[in-house]
Amino acid sequence: MEIYQIVALGIVATVLAVTVKNQKQEMGMFVSLVAGLVIFIFIVTKLQSVIEILHQMANKINIDDIYLSTILKIVGIAYIAEFGAQICKDAGEGVIASKIEFAGKVLIMVMAVPILVSLMDLIINMVP
Repeated sequence: MEIYQIVALGIVATVLAVTVKNQKQEMGMFVSLVAGLVIFIFIVTKLQSVIEILHQMANKINIDDIYLSTILKIVGIAYIAEFGAQICKDAGEGVIASKIEFAGKVLIMVMAVPILVSLMDLIINMVP
């Protein structure tokens, strides 16, 4: 199972980062960053099958691809913003982390506007 590999990588990286931080603070942060990126890339590759299934389901029920791609972009923004914020928090930069989270929320709101407008149009057309 992949979770064993991820947990093993995390534990090894944590032990290495803690050991290295005692001698060089910057190198410990670099080890943590690289481990986080490796785990992130590993997980993103696993999401491809989920995205394919969602596209198949959307095609079966005739949902426009624009809506599905927008929703997937919104989810991606949320994950990437959270990942970036956690890295900043680990480095002790809570202020920057909060700004990343804020930017992610604003971008999600901006991305959601076309879906909200479409939903409002649908409701308006249904009401006599």
